[in-house]
Amino acid sequence: MNAHAPRHDWTTDEVLALYEQPLLALVDQARRVHAQHHDPTKVQLATLANVKPGGCPEDCSYCPQAARYATEVRSEPLLPVDEVVAQARRAQAAGASRFCMGAAWRKVRDGEGFDRVVDMVREVNELGLEVCVTLGMLEPHQITRLRDAGLHAYNHNLDTSREHYGDVISTRTYDDRLQTLAHVAEAGVAVCCGGIVGLGEQRRDRAGLLATLACMQPHPESVPVNRLVRAPGTPLEGEEEVDELEVVRTVAVARILMPDARVRLAAGRMSLSRAARALAFQAGANSIFFGEKLLTTPNPEASDDLAFLAELGLSPLGRTDAPPAHG
Repeated sequence: MNAHAPRHDWTTDEVLALYEQPLLALVDQARRVHAQHHDPTKVQLATLANVKPGGCPEDCSYCPQAARYATEVRSEPLLPVDEVVAQARRAQAAGASRFCMGAAWRKVRDGEGFDRVVDMVREVNELGLEVCVTLGMLEPHQITRLRDAGLHAYNHNLDTSREHYGDVISTRTYDDRLQTLAHVAEAGVAVCCGGIVGLGEQRRDRAGLLATLACMQPHPESVPVNRLVRAPGTPLEGEEEVDELEVVRTVAVARILMPDARVRLAAGRMSLSRAARALAFQAGANSIFFGEKLLTTPNPEASDDLAFLAELGLSPLGRTDAPPAHG
């Protein structure tokens, strides 16, 4: 089996076999795949802005933005366009080449709020940044509007395997999520889709999630790998923490399965040791969320991230190095 060539027919058993290799052998295989498909010295810096916090009607059991849980996050109105553009300018000045905007919506609704998000996309795109949004479920005409405004990618995570999904979320089905991703791909917008390690799943569930992603045609343009941040007030606040080397394994397997994707160390990165973060970069991670906060969770200071990357011999990927949006 040539795991270096992109495939779209992976089975969960095949992916599980990759996971269960000795760790250093797995990391070495992933490192070689990474070097064949990317400049291994470059890391994309992406900043994530919460443009509409809290009040979400979903019941995702990890999320402090769900209105039904008693958490520290309160529902707030959608931010003004100029405030979001100012955030994007600051992120760009700090070194980010991608700006992502998230709204705690179940789905996109046509109207003034969505019109405002379309304006955000247009104005951030005009700054020369890659633009990504995550807004929940949407319809074909809505992703078309976003694409025409300059959207590069749409994030909609699957979170976990189909088998484990119902233990985490009941208000939206796995097929709902896949339908949204299909609308995105059909519009020629890049798909950003990943998951969370630590939702009470088994390793086979992690393999199942990655097999689902790796069977997409094309593969997702970027794959965020999150480690659960146990938010007080959510059903998973007492969940046992998954070993950090399992995060490294997940990064490595994602890199082998989807060699051209950006594999992004996302939420939970602060809970990883410096050694684990370094090993994750060796295993093929080539993007991080960069900035003081990821929606509602803490993130390293930008200066600390830049210093750590320099210590590893890595440098930020510039916007001119990035591939253009599809379509």
